[in-house]
Amino acid sequence: MKNSLAHELGALLRLAGPLISAQLAHALMIFTDTLMMAMLGPQQLAGGALGATCYFIFSIFCTGVIAAVGSLIAIRHGAGDPRGITRLIQNGLWLAMLLGVASALCLNSLGPLLPHLGQDPGAASQAMEFLRPLSLALPGYLCFMALRGFTSAIGHPGPVMAISIAGTIANFVINYALIKGWFGLPSLGLTGIGMTTALVSSAMALALALYILLSPTYHRYKLRGGVGRPQGAEMRALLRLGLPIGGTYAAEQGLFTFATLCMGALGSVQLAAHQIAMQTVALAFIVPQGLSYAVTFRVGLHYGAGHLHLSRLSGHLGMALGAALMLLFALLFWLLPEWIIGLFLDRHDPAFANIVTLAVSLLAIAAWFELFDGLQSIAMGAIRGLNDGRTTLLIGLTGYWCVGAPLVWLFAFALGWGAQGVWWGLAAGLAVTASGLVLGFQWKTARLQRPLAVEGETCLS
Repeated sequence: MKNSLAHELGALLRLAGPLISAQLAHALMIFTDTLMMAMLGPQQLAGGALGATCYFIFSIFCTGVIAAVGSLIAIRHGAGDPRGITRLIQNGLWLAMLLGVASALCLNSLGPLLPHLGQDPGAASQAMEFLRPLSLALPGYLCFMALRGFTSAIGHPGPVMAISIAGTIANFVINYALIKGWFGLPSLGLTGIGMTTALVSSAMALALALYILLSPTYHRYKLRGGVGRPQGAEMRALLRLGLPIGGTYAAEQGLFTFATLCMGALGSVQLAAHQIAMQTVALAFIVPQGLSYAVTFRVGLHYGAGHLHLSRLSGHLGMALGAALMLLFALLFWLLPEWIIGLFLDRHDPAFANIVTLAVSLLAIAAWFELFDGLQSIAMGAIRGLNDGRTTLLIGLTGYWCVGAPLVWLFAFALGWGAQGVWWGLAAGLAVTASGLVLGFQWKTARLQRPLAVEGETCLS
C-alpha cells in the first residue's frame, strides 16, 4: 500500500506541475491583455473589460465541453486502446472547431445588443473593437485545449507547459510592440490587442499539433492522416460528458457574476475591494485548477484499466494535496492581507483607506472560501475521470444556485451584512458544493466496485 501511495503521489505531481504552469501562463496572458488596455487609457480599459467579459462567458462553457476530450482519452489510455484515442482526438478537434466558429459568430453579433442590455454605447463600441478580432481566438484556443487534453492524458504534459509559456511571452512582446510602435508597426489600439491574442492562440494550437505529428512519442496513434470526418459515436460520447461539464463551469461563473452585481449594488468601495480580493483568489485558484486536470487524467487512466481502487486512491490523494495547498494560501490571506492588497494599490494612500480595510476583511473570509473552492474543483475533476459529468452538474447547480446565490442575497441585504455577507454566502455555497462533490466521488466509486468488464460498461457509455 505504501508503494502504491508513493508511486501515485509521484505520478500525480509529475503531471500536475506542468499543468499548473500552463494554467499560470494562461492567466498571465489574460493579465497582459488587461495591462495593455490600461496603457491605452481608461475608456479603452472599460470597453476592453466589457468585451473580455462577453468573451469569457462563451469560452468558459466551451472549455468545459472540450475538457471531455482529455477525460475520455485518459480512460481509453488506461484500457490500452490507441485506436479509440485516435478517434477521440480527431472528433475532439472537430468539436473544438465547431464550437469555436459558432461562438465567434455569436460574439460578433453582440454589437447591437449591448446598448439594449444597459451598457454605455461608447463602451459597447470599444468592446466590439476588441471583441471582433478576439473572437477569432476561440477556434485556435479550443483546438489547443483538445490537444492539451490528449497529450496530458497519455502522460506527456511537458510540451503543453513549454508552448503555453512561449505563447505568453509572445503575447506580451507583440502587444507591447504594437502599442509602442516598435519596428514601424501601426498602433491598432484594442483591435491590436484582440488580434494579437487570436494570432498567438492559433499559433499555440499549430505548434502543439506540429509537435504531436513530428514526435515519435505519438506515432502509434496514426494522426498524420488528418482529422477525417466526424464520427457519431465519439461525438455523442464527447457531448454526453462535455455538455454537463460546460454547464457546471457556466453555473459556477454565474454565481461569481451574481456576487459581483450584488457588490456593485452595495457601492463603489465594496465593488473595488471585491475586485482586489477576487483577483487574489483567482491567482491562488490556478493551483487546484491545474491539479484538478491531473486528477482527472490519473483517475481516468485507472478507471479505464479496471483498477477502481487506484482511481479512488488518486482522487483522495488529489483532494488531500489540494486541501493542504489551499491551507497554505489561507495562511497567507490571514497573516499578510495588507501586503497582498499592496500589490494592487498604494495601501498607504488615504484615498484607498476604506477599500484596504474592507479588502482585508474579505481576504479573511477568502481563506475559507479558497479552501472549499479548491476542494470542489479537484473533487469535480475526480468524478469527471469516472466519465460522469451529470453528477457534478446536479451538485454544482444545487450548491451554487440553491444555496450560494440565495445566501449571498440574504446575508448581504436581508441581514445587512453588506460586502462580508456576499463573501460568506459564496463560502457557504462552495462549502456545500465541495462536500457534495467529495461525497459524490465516494458514492460513484462505491457504485462501481466491480471491474468494468464484469459490469459490462464501456468507457464511452
